Amino acid sequence: MKNLKRNLTIAGASLAVFTHAAWAQFPDKPVTLVVPFAAGGPSDKIARDLAEALRKPLGQTIIVDNTAGAGGTIGAARVARAKPDGYTLLVHHIGLATAPALYKKLPYNTLTDFEYLGLINEAPSVLIGRTTLAANNLSELRKWMADSDGRVNLANAGVGSASHLCGLMLQSALKSKMTTVPYKGTAPAMTDLIGGQVDLMCEQATNAVPQIEGNKVKVYGVSSTDRLALPSLAQTPTLSEAGLPGFNVTVWHGLYAPRGTPPDVLARLNAAMRTALKDPDLIKRQEALGLRVVTDSRLAPAGHKTFVQGEMERWTKVIKDSGETAE
Repeated sequence: MKNLKRNLTIAGASLAVFTHAAWAQFPDKPVTLVVPFAAGGPSDKIARDLAEALRKPLGQTIIVDNTAGAGGTIGAARVARAKPDGYTLLVHHIGLATAPALYKKLPYNTLTDFEYLGLINEAPSVLIGRTTLAANNLSELRKWMADSDGRVNLANAGVGSASHLCGLMLQSALKSKMTTVPYKGTAPAMTDLIGGQVDLMCEQATNAVPQIEGNKVKVYGVSSTDRLALPSLAQTPTLSEAGLPGFNVTVWHGLYAPRGTPPDVLARLNAAMRTALKDPDLIKRQEALGLRVVTDSRLAPAGHKTFVQGEMERWTKVIKDSGETAE
Protein backbone atom coordinates (compact mmCIF):
# COMPACT_ATOMS: atom_id res chain seq x y z
CA MET A 1 0.00 0.00 0.00
CA LYS A 2 2.86 2.36 0.87
CA ASN A 3 4.48 1.67 -2.51
CA LEU A 4 1.17 2.31 -4.26
CA LYS A 5 0.75 5.68 -2.54
CA ARG A 6 4.37 6.52 -3.33
CA ASN A 7 3.90 5.66 -7.01
CA LEU A 8 0.69 7.70 -7.20
CA THR A 9 2.43 10.69 -5.63
CA ILE A 10 5.30 10.43 -8.11
CA ALA A 11 2.85 10.08 -11.01
CA GLY A 12 0.88 13.11 -9.85
CA ALA A 13 4.01 15.19 -9.52
CA SER A 14 5.21 14.08 -12.96
CA LEU A 15 1.84 15.03 -14.49
CA ALA A 16 2.00 18.46 -12.85
CA VAL A 17 5.52 19.01 -14.21
CA PHE A 18 4.42 17.83 -17.67
CA THR A 19 1.36 20.09 -17.65
CA HIS A 20 3.38 23.11 -16.57
CA ALA A 21 5.98 22.37 -19.25
CA ALA A 22 3.23 22.03 -21.85
CA TRP A 23 1.70 25.40 -20.92
CA ALA A 24 5.16 26.94 -20.84
CA GLN A 25 5.31 26.29 -24.60
CA PHE A 26 2.06 28.23 -25.15
CA PRO A 27 1.27 29.14 -27.83
CA ASP A 28 2.59 26.48 -30.22
CA LYS A 29 -0.11 27.07 -32.87
CA PRO A 30 -2.19 30.01 -34.17
CA VAL A 31 -4.49 31.85 -31.75
CA THR A 32 -8.00 32.87 -32.83
CA LEU A 33 -9.56 36.19 -31.86
CA VAL A 34 -13.34 35.92 -32.16
CA VAL A 35 -15.05 39.22 -33.02
CA PRO A 36 -18.82 38.98 -32.41
CA PHE A 37 -19.58 41.52 -35.14
CA ALA A 38 -19.35 41.70 -38.92
CA ALA A 39 -16.10 42.39 -40.75
CA GLY A 40 -15.36 46.01 -41.58
CA GLY A 41 -16.83 47.58 -38.44
CA PRO A 42 -14.94 49.34 -35.62
CA SER A 43 -14.62 46.22 -33.45
CA ASP A 44 -13.26 44.24 -36.39
CA LYS A 45 -10.70 46.95 -37.14
CA ILE A 46 -9.62 47.06 -33.49
CA ALA A 47 -9.26 43.27 -33.34
CA ARG A 48 -7.16 43.20 -36.52
CA ASP A 49 -4.85 45.92 -35.23
CA LEU A 50 -4.50 44.01 -31.94
CA ALA A 51 -3.88 40.73 -33.79
CA GLU A 52 -1.00 42.28 -35.69
CA ALA A 53 0.51 43.73 -32.51
CA LEU A 54 0.12 40.42 -30.62
CA ARG A 55 1.87 38.41 -33.32
CA LYS A 56 5.39 39.35 -32.18
CA PRO A 57 5.10 38.89 -28.38
CA LEU A 58 3.22 35.60 -28.80
CA GLY A 59 5.37 34.37 -31.68
CA GLN A 60 2.35 33.01 -33.52
CA THR A 61 -0.12 33.88 -36.23
CA ILE A 62 -3.26 35.52 -34.81
CA ILE A 63 -6.44 34.79 -36.75
CA VAL A 64 -9.45 37.12 -36.58
CA ASP A 65 -12.74 35.25 -36.92
CA ASN A 66 -15.99 37.21 -37.26
CA THR A 67 -18.94 35.45 -35.64
CA ALA A 68 -21.69 38.06 -35.86
CA GLY A 69 -25.31 38.03 -34.76
CA ALA A 70 -27.74 38.85 -31.96
CA GLY A 71 -25.93 41.98 -30.83
CA GLY A 72 -22.66 40.14 -30.25
CA THR A 73 -24.12 37.37 -28.08
CA ILE A 74 -23.52 34.57 -30.61
CA GLY A 75 -19.78 35.18 -30.82
CA ALA A 76 -19.51 35.64 -27.06
CA ALA A 77 -21.33 32.35 -26.47
CA ARG A 78 -18.97 30.61 -28.88
CA VAL A 79 -15.96 31.64 -26.83
CA ALA A 80 -17.68 30.83 -23.52
CA ARG A 81 -18.13 27.25 -24.80
CA ALA A 82 -14.67 26.95 -26.37
CA LYS A 83 -11.93 24.71 -25.03
CA PRO A 84 -10.19 26.66 -22.23
CA ASP A 85 -6.68 26.39 -23.60
CA GLY A 86 -5.99 29.99 -24.61
CA TYR A 87 -6.29 29.40 -28.33
CA THR A 88 -9.79 30.90 -28.69
CA LEU A 89 -10.22 34.42 -27.32
CA LEU A 90 -12.93 37.07 -27.48
CA VAL A 91 -12.58 40.75 -28.39
CA HIS A 92 -15.80 42.41 -27.28
CA HIS A 93 -16.97 45.93 -26.57
CA ILE A 94 -19.31 47.55 -24.04
CA GLY A 95 -22.06 45.20 -25.26
CA LEU A 96 -20.71 42.46 -23.00
CA ALA A 97 -21.71 44.60 -20.00
CA THR A 98 -25.05 45.80 -21.38
CA ALA A 99 -26.32 42.49 -22.80
CA PRO A 100 -27.60 41.16 -19.43
CA ALA A 101 -29.99 44.13 -19.22
CA LEU A 102 -30.87 44.17 -22.92
CA TYR A 103 -31.65 40.46 -23.38
CA LYS A 104 -34.10 38.41 -21.35
CA LYS A 105 -31.91 35.33 -21.60
CA LEU A 106 -28.26 34.94 -22.50
CA PRO A 107 -26.39 31.72 -23.42
CA TYR A 108 -23.58 32.66 -21.03
CA ASN A 109 -22.94 34.46 -17.75
CA THR A 110 -20.93 37.62 -18.27
CA LEU A 111 -19.10 37.49 -14.95
CA THR A 112 -18.52 33.75 -14.50
CA ASP A 113 -18.09 32.24 -17.98
CA PHE A 114 -15.02 34.27 -19.00
CA GLU A 115 -11.53 34.93 -17.79
CA TYR A 116 -10.84 38.67 -17.97
CA LEU A 117 -7.53 39.53 -19.64
CA GLY A 118 -7.58 43.33 -19.72
CA LEU A 119 -9.16 46.36 -21.32
CA ILE A 120 -7.83 47.39 -24.72
CA ASN A 121 -9.13 50.87 -25.49
CA GLU A 122 -11.93 53.38 -25.17
CA ALA A 123 -13.76 55.06 -28.04
CA PRO A 124 -15.64 58.29 -27.37
CA SER A 125 -18.82 59.07 -29.29
CA VAL A 126 -20.01 62.37 -30.71
CA LEU A 127 -23.49 63.83 -30.86
CA ILE A 128 -24.15 64.75 -34.48
CA GLY A 129 -27.16 66.12 -36.35
CA ARG A 130 -28.44 66.79 -39.83
CA THR A 131 -26.94 69.91 -41.44
CA THR A 132 -30.35 71.54 -41.83
CA LEU A 133 -30.87 71.82 -38.07
CA ALA A 134 -31.02 75.48 -37.02
CA ALA A 135 -29.14 74.74 -33.77
CA ASN A 136 -25.37 75.23 -33.85
CA ASN A 137 -24.45 74.21 -30.29
CA LEU A 138 -25.87 72.11 -27.48
CA SER A 139 -27.62 75.03 -25.81
CA GLU A 140 -29.43 75.93 -29.03
CA LEU A 141 -30.14 72.26 -29.67
CA ARG A 142 -31.81 71.85 -26.29
CA LYS A 143 -34.02 74.88 -26.99
CA TRP A 144 -34.92 73.49 -30.40
CA MET A 145 -35.78 70.14 -28.84
CA ALA A 146 -38.00 71.83 -26.24
CA ASP A 147 -39.81 73.73 -28.98
CA SER A 148 -40.25 70.50 -30.99
CA ASP A 149 -42.62 69.06 -28.38
CA GLY A 150 -40.97 65.64 -28.41
CA ARG A 151 -40.92 65.29 -32.20
CA VAL A 152 -37.19 64.64 -32.37
CA ASN A 153 -35.90 61.58 -34.23
CA LEU A 154 -32.79 59.94 -32.81
CA ALA A 155 -31.18 57.34 -35.07
CA ASN A 156 -29.19 54.32 -33.92
CA ALA A 157 -27.56 51.29 -35.48
CA GLY A 158 -29.80 48.78 -33.67
CA VAL A 159 -30.51 47.59 -30.16
CA GLY A 160 -27.31 47.21 -28.18
CA SER A 161 -25.20 49.22 -30.63
CA ALA A 162 -22.93 52.02 -29.44
CA SER A 163 -25.28 54.61 -30.91
CA HIS A 164 -28.27 53.02 -29.17
CA LEU A 165 -26.54 53.03 -25.78
CA CYS A 166 -25.20 56.56 -26.14
CA GLY A 167 -28.69 57.68 -27.19
CA LEU A 168 -30.24 56.13 -24.09
CA MET A 169 -27.74 57.87 -21.83
CA LEU A 170 -28.29 61.15 -23.69
CA GLN A 171 -32.05 61.01 -23.18
CA SER A 172 -31.53 60.18 -19.52
CA ALA A 173 -29.15 63.13 -19.06
CA LEU A 174 -31.44 65.51 -20.92
CA LYS A 175 -34.52 64.14 -19.15
CA SER A 176 -36.10 64.23 -22.58
CA LYS A 177 -37.72 61.39 -24.50
CA MET A 178 -36.99 61.26 -28.22
CA THR A 179 -38.35 59.02 -30.94
CA THR A 180 -35.62 56.44 -31.45
CA VAL A 181 -35.26 55.08 -34.97
CA PRO A 182 -33.30 51.80 -35.06
CA TYR A 183 -31.50 50.75 -38.24
CA LYS A 184 -29.74 47.55 -39.24
CA GLY A 185 -26.27 48.97 -38.90
CA THR A 186 -24.41 52.27 -38.76
CA ALA A 187 -24.22 52.83 -42.53
CA PRO A 188 -27.99 53.11 -43.21
CA ALA A 189 -28.50 55.21 -40.08
CA MET A 190 -25.73 57.60 -41.12
CA THR A 191 -27.09 57.75 -44.68
CA ASP A 192 -30.51 58.87 -43.43
CA LEU A 193 -28.96 61.40 -41.04
CA ILE A 194 -26.95 62.91 -43.88
CA GLY A 195 -30.06 62.89 -46.03
CA GLY A 196 -32.09 64.69 -43.37
CA GLN A 197 -34.58 61.85 -42.75
CA VAL A 198 -33.64 61.81 -39.03
CA ASP A 199 -32.45 64.57 -36.73
CA LEU A 200 -29.73 63.29 -34.44
CA MET A 201 -27.37 60.41 -33.74
CA CYS A 202 -24.85 59.71 -30.98
CA GLU A 203 -22.20 57.70 -32.82
CA GLN A 204 -18.64 56.50 -32.25
CA ALA A 205 -16.07 59.06 -33.33
CA THR A 206 -14.45 56.37 -35.49
CA ASN A 207 -17.55 56.33 -37.70
CA ALA A 208 -18.52 59.99 -37.46
CA VAL A 209 -15.23 61.80 -38.12
CA PRO A 210 -15.28 61.33 -41.94
CA GLN A 211 -18.80 62.80 -42.07
CA ILE A 212 -17.81 65.71 -39.81
CA GLU A 213 -14.71 66.43 -41.89
CA GLY A 214 -16.85 66.36 -45.03
CA ASN A 215 -19.35 68.82 -43.51
CA LYS A 216 -22.10 66.28 -44.04
CA VAL A 217 -23.32 66.52 -40.43
CA LYS A 218 -23.21 69.02 -37.56
CA VAL A 219 -21.39 68.10 -34.37
CA TYR A 220 -22.60 69.19 -30.92
CA GLY A 221 -20.28 67.53 -28.45
CA VAL A 222 -17.97 64.67 -27.49
CA SER A 223 -19.26 62.01 -25.08
CA SER A 224 -16.02 61.50 -23.12
CA THR A 225 -14.69 63.56 -20.21
CA ASP A 226 -11.85 65.00 -22.33
CA ARG A 227 -11.84 66.64 -25.73
CA LEU A 228 -10.44 64.68 -28.66
CA ALA A 229 -7.09 65.62 -30.17
CA LEU A 230 -8.28 64.94 -33.71
CA PRO A 231 -7.97 68.09 -35.88
CA SER A 232 -11.63 68.00 -36.91
CA LEU A 233 -12.80 67.76 -33.28
CA ALA A 234 -10.16 69.72 -31.37
CA GLN A 235 -12.51 72.69 -30.89
CA THR A 236 -15.57 70.57 -30.14
CA PRO A 237 -16.51 70.70 -26.43
CA THR A 238 -17.37 67.65 -24.40
CA LEU A 239 -21.07 67.25 -23.68
CA SER A 240 -20.17 67.73 -20.03
CA GLU A 241 -18.60 71.12 -20.82
CA ALA A 242 -21.51 72.07 -23.07
CA GLY A 243 -24.16 71.65 -20.40
CA LEU A 244 -24.48 68.02 -19.31
CA PRO A 245 -22.18 67.83 -16.26
CA GLY A 246 -20.63 64.41 -15.70
CA PHE A 247 -21.77 62.98 -19.03
CA ASN A 248 -19.35 60.20 -19.96
CA VAL A 249 -20.02 57.44 -22.48
CA THR A 250 -17.20 55.53 -24.12
CA VAL A 251 -17.31 52.33 -26.12
CA TRP A 252 -14.53 50.24 -24.67
CA HIS A 253 -13.10 46.92 -25.88
CA GLY A 254 -11.68 44.10 -23.79
CA LEU A 255 -10.00 40.73 -24.27
CA TYR A 256 -11.44 37.52 -22.76
CA ALA A 257 -10.71 33.79 -22.56
CA PRO A 258 -13.07 30.90 -21.68
CA ARG A 259 -13.53 30.15 -17.99
CA GLY A 260 -11.00 27.59 -16.73
CA THR A 261 -8.11 28.66 -18.93
CA PRO A 262 -4.90 27.77 -17.00
CA PRO A 263 -3.35 30.60 -14.95
CA ASP A 264 0.01 30.24 -16.75
CA VAL A 265 -1.71 30.78 -20.09
CA LEU A 266 -3.70 33.74 -18.81
CA ALA A 267 -0.50 35.33 -17.49
CA ARG A 268 1.21 34.79 -20.85
CA LEU A 269 -1.72 36.34 -22.72
CA ASN A 270 -1.94 39.34 -20.41
CA ALA A 271 1.80 39.98 -20.72
CA ALA A 272 1.56 39.77 -24.51
CA MET A 273 -1.41 42.13 -24.51
CA ARG A 274 0.45 44.69 -22.40
CA THR A 275 3.38 44.54 -24.83
CA ALA A 276 1.05 44.86 -27.83
CA LEU A 277 -0.66 47.95 -26.42
CA LYS A 278 2.72 49.69 -26.20
CA ASP A 279 3.41 49.09 -29.88
CA PRO A 280 3.92 52.54 -31.50
CA ASP A 281 2.22 51.49 -34.74
CA LEU A 282 -0.85 50.20 -32.89
CA ILE A 283 -1.07 53.37 -30.79
CA LYS A 284 -0.79 55.52 -33.90
CA ARG A 285 -3.52 53.60 -35.70
CA GLN A 286 -5.80 53.74 -32.65
CA GLU A 287 -5.31 57.46 -32.14
CA ALA A 288 -6.02 58.13 -35.82
CA LEU A 289 -9.46 56.61 -35.23
CA GLY A 290 -10.09 58.73 -32.15
CA LEU A 291 -9.42 55.82 -29.80
CA ARG A 292 -7.49 55.87 -26.54
CA VAL A 293 -5.34 52.87 -25.65
CA VAL A 294 -5.81 51.88 -22.00
CA THR A 295 -2.76 52.33 -19.76
CA ASP A 296 -4.28 52.16 -16.26
CA SER A 297 -5.21 49.43 -13.76
CA ARG A 298 -7.88 48.09 -16.11
CA LEU A 299 -5.07 46.40 -18.05
CA ALA A 300 -4.94 43.88 -15.20
CA PRO A 301 -7.53 41.08 -15.11
CA ALA A 302 -8.88 42.14 -11.70
CA GLY A 303 -9.16 45.80 -12.70
CA HIS A 304 -10.81 44.84 -15.97
CA LYS A 305 -13.45 42.71 -14.26
CA THR A 306 -14.18 45.33 -11.60
CA PHE A 307 -14.66 47.92 -14.33
CA VAL A 308 -17.09 45.70 -16.26
CA GLN A 309 -19.09 45.01 -13.10
CA GLY A 310 -19.42 48.76 -12.58
CA GLU A 311 -20.51 49.25 -16.18
CA MET A 312 -23.15 46.53 -15.82
CA GLU A 313 -24.61 48.30 -12.80
CA ARG A 314 -24.53 51.71 -14.47
CA TRP A 315 -26.17 50.63 -17.69
CA THR A 316 -28.78 48.30 -16.18
CA LYS A 317 -30.69 51.23 -14.69
CA VAL A 318 -30.50 53.32 -17.87
CA ILE A 319 -31.67 50.42 -20.05
CA LYS A 320 -34.45 49.29 -17.74
CA ASP A 321 -35.76 52.84 -17.35
CA SER A 322 -35.85 53.27 -21.13
CA GLY A 323 -37.82 50.09 -21.76
CA GLU A 324 -35.82 49.56 -24.96
CA THR A 325 -34.71 45.94 -24.69
CA ALA A 326 -34.24 43.07 -27.14
CA GLU A 327 -36.05 39.75 -27.16
